[in-house]
Amino acid sequence: MRVLLQKVSSASVSVEDDVVGAIGVGYLLFIGIKTGDSQAEATWLAQKIANLRLFTGEAGKLNDRTLAQAGGGALVVSQFTLAGSVQGGNRPDYSAAAAPAEASVLIDFFAAALVEAGVGVVERGRFGAHMAVTLTNDGPVTLWLERKPA
Repeated sequence: MRVLLQKVSSASVSVEDDVVGAIGVGYLLFIGIKTGDSQAEATWLAQKIANLRLFTGEAGKLNDRTLAQAGGGALVVSQFTLAGSVQGGNRPDYSAAAAPAEASVLIDFFAAALVEAGVGVVERGRFGAHMAVTLTNDGPVTLWLERKPA
């Protein structure tokens, strides 16, 4: 399971000009589900993300506060292209991506795991839809997180 995390001052996702999810300060999380990924990987990543210290504390100390401590939210956007590979040529190979029915269930589980891990606001994109994502990256801070099946 792969997550591309971007710390944002705001982010939103729209489908056909309708905003389906939006946050202010927080994390925009692009999620790629690969064949073989399970709830174990989703839980580990949700807990890791909830406990990351990427926000400045009251005394101005960098990397001092978690998402919940900063009062931020998370915007979860499914992105099967994160499972892609360009090792074999110029056309990406997405064969490592989980089937849509499997991936949809894990995206739902991951979003719920974020809430369980203490993230107060979790917004979502629309699984399988063509989405337009708008964001203002803060920092910029962008992290790649990956948890492979055991």
